Amino acid sequence: MLSAVMLVGCTQYAKVQKSMDYDYKYELAKVYYMEGEYSQAASLLEDVLAFMKGTMYAEESLYMLSMCYFDMKDYVTASHYFTTYFNTYPKGVYAEVARFMSAKALYLDTPDPRLDQSSTIRAINEIQVFTEYYPYSEYKQAAHDMLYELHDRLVEKEYRSAKLYYDLGNYMGNNYQACIITAQNALNDYPYTKLREDLSILILRARYSMAKESVRDKMIDRYRDTIDEYHAFKNEFPESKYLKEAEKIYRDSQKAIK
Repeated sequence: MLSAVMLVGCTQYAKVQKSMDYDYKYELAKVYYMEGEYSQAASLLEDVLAFMKGTMYAEESLYMLSMCYFDMKDYVTASHYFTTYFNTYPKGVYAEVARFMSAKALYLDTPDPRLDQSSTIRAINEIQVFTEYYPYSEYKQAAHDMLYELHDRLVEKEYRSAKLYYDLGNYMGNNYQACIITAQNALNDYPYTKLREDLSILILRARYSMAKESVRDKMIDRYRDTIDEYHAFKNEFPESKYLKEAEKIYRDSQKAIK
């Protein structure tokens, strides 16, 4: 039967959609899936899903429907069906991989760091739940890799915000202080980020600029804060690509104090 249905054309597909033979629809959906015709497979699986409940095909049909949407790159719908699967079959054959694929789908759906990151946070939560449920999973490393990348996206958004504050300078307020706080919070929340060096030099720049543009009675203390920040930066990044810039800031700050 499977060999025969592989020859089904568009006309026959339309007829099958109207058929009440759900077993045949299910088998044809599997063929379409194996042939990479995910849209047709998904359409047929959605037709038969309700009728498969309580049968030996129920789990497989729901999991396969999830994979259809994943392979069509409709990651939000895929995550929804993967979630439905592991909530319906928490000890099912595909429970572990479904929970991982739900997290991966959300990961793939995350936006550019310049945009709203609420979906990134949702993906992070989903990955963390997966690692809690399956701490020894074969997908553990892949989950951690996704998690680190998503953290870096959040950090990049914070870096962009801190950089914007720095560029605004003293326009309508002390934006240098806002830059420092934003960058420090990012470092505290994500201490292992690949942007750690960039955030750290931004803090040093902001302290230096704030000291230069400060009122006289606060200037000395702020230059001293800049020098302290320089030492912390140099200790952590002794071979930094920003070292020449940092050393100039240090020399200028010493000179200003003297």
